[in-house]
Amino acid sequence: MFRTPLTGLALIAALTSAASADDLVISNWDGYMAPDAIDAFNTDTDNTAELVLHGTNEEIMGKLIASKGAGYDVVFVSSPFAEVLNKLGIAETLDHAKLPNIANLYPAANELKHDPGNAFSVPYAWGTTGLCYRADLIDETPDSWWDLLTPPDDLKDKVTMLATDRWLLAAAQLANGYSVNTTDEAELAKVKEDLISAKQTLLAYDDTTFYAKLVSGEADLVQAWDGWCNYGIAENADIKYVIPAEGSDLWVDTMVIIKGSEHKDAAYAFVNWMLDAEHHRWAAENILYKVPNKAAMEGLDPSLIATFPNMGITPEDLLGYEQLLDVGEAQRAYSRIVSEIKAAD
Repeated sequence: MFRTPLTGLALIAALTSAASADDLVISNWDGYMAPDAIDAFNTDTDNTAELVLHGTNEEIMGKLIASKGAGYDVVFVSSPFAEVLNKLGIAETLDHAKLPNIANLYPAANELKHDPGNAFSVPYAWGTTGLCYRADLIDETPDSWWDLLTPPDDLKDKVTMLATDRWLLAAAQLANGYSVNTTDEAELAKVKEDLISAKQTLLAYDDTTFYAKLVSGEADLVQAWDGWCNYGIAENADIKYVIPAEGSDLWVDTMVIIKGSEHKDAAYAFVNWMLDAEHHRWAAENILYKVPNKAAMEGLDPSLIATFPNMGITPEDLLGYEQLLDVGEAQRAYSRIVSEIKAAD
């Protein structure tokens, strides 16, 4: 899913830095693993790895497709994009014997519909999308996606929605009881109609600063990934998170080894190192996302889940939500519809 994009010199460095041909090249979102993870991995395993950053799934996918994976060894991408890499023959078919720490994953993490049995991807983080709101500023607790799409008058211009194609559309798909992977033309037309109508009460489309808008009081209700809502909760205890009655999508971020990697053993070593309970727990403790690593989650301080209740959603409950999957050729229609929604008056 979308992470905070880099800015200024950091972005220039990330996009222009070239790793040595002898280096294991790992591409990830900024801040999605411990700052010292690469140095620690190199020390622990006697490898030479280098981290390059991507701002979005779309950015890294463009590079991987153009180069057929050349220049990369391990990439972090969301599950629909991992599916595409597999279909294009860019993702490695995984040898689990080289990933002993994969045993740390919950059994539910082997049942993900984009890749049952984790044949070509390893789940790194997972979660839900719902409503994040200021309980002290809203009269009634929101409990439906329609609260976002057709808010009461007092919330006009106090609502934000996610800008990324799949999640923007998912709000209306879920509100109408449709699949978040629907390709039905009539359903997509209704989704488009509802989202154009919703623009009349919208403050902004916002993937990156929506929780800050809640903290400042500029927004009262936002569509949010659960982990990002936690960033707001960390600053203001009156911020709450709820999964609407109609449900949520299940999003999964994964690690994929590139089939053409010239450092295959080191790539396996890195993924296995990340699956160590201590290393994987860092993400849960610092990024405030749930990780599918049973050993890592069991090591969390209970106070963390008390402060951020959505951290306690069980793997079984997560699998009860529909996972975002690759919609194939329909992705063109998805992108076109989102463009038309954003261009509409």
